[in-house]
Amino acid sequence: MTSLESSTLHDEGLVEALRRGEPAAGERLKRRYEAALQRFAYGYLGERAAVEDAVQEVFVRVLRAEDVPNELRPWLYRVTRNLCLNRLDSAEHHARQRSVEVDDHHWVRQTGNLTQLVREEQRQQLAALVGTLPGDQQEVLRLRYAEDLSRAEIAAVLGLPVSVIKSRLYEGLKRLRACAASLEDV
Repeated sequence: MTSLESSTLHDEGLVEALRRGEPAAGERLKRRYEAALQRFAYGYLGERAAVEDAVQEVFVRVLRAEDVPNELRPWLYRVTRNLCLNRLDSAEHHARQRSVEVDDHHWVRQTGNLTQLVREEQRQQLAALVGTLPGDQQEVLRLRYAEDLSRAEIAAVLGLPVSVIKSRLYEGLKRLRACAASLEDV
């Protein structure tokens, strides 16, 4: 069984528990998705307090939802994305675009200081490269590689056809490779 199949089976049980209104379902939802949704929301909001508040609101909305869809994971990301975009719009920050940012705890492993320093430098270089891409390409790359969503899940999150997602991924990776190659030539 692949990890995607295992994840899907786990989500099916969680969806059923949410639909039945089981009290423990909210805690299971939080344990399973809180860190990922916070990481994702941080790419939009960029402030820990705003991120924590937004993700808590996502959970409240999910627990109050009349109907929880079978495809829980992309739905959670769509709800999170929409909430973050609404908050940015309401605060008139929508002109700001954020580059891909990942919480430090995601990268830090139990390794030596030198290894951690090199990883941090690589993360910063990658974030800077991704930051040069158009916002729509940044978003699909973040969903695909930082959040590990499938193309179909990304399409569901963004409300776009899979063909558009494939195109944005291809163009974004092509630009990243070109930028990386130009840096190596220096």
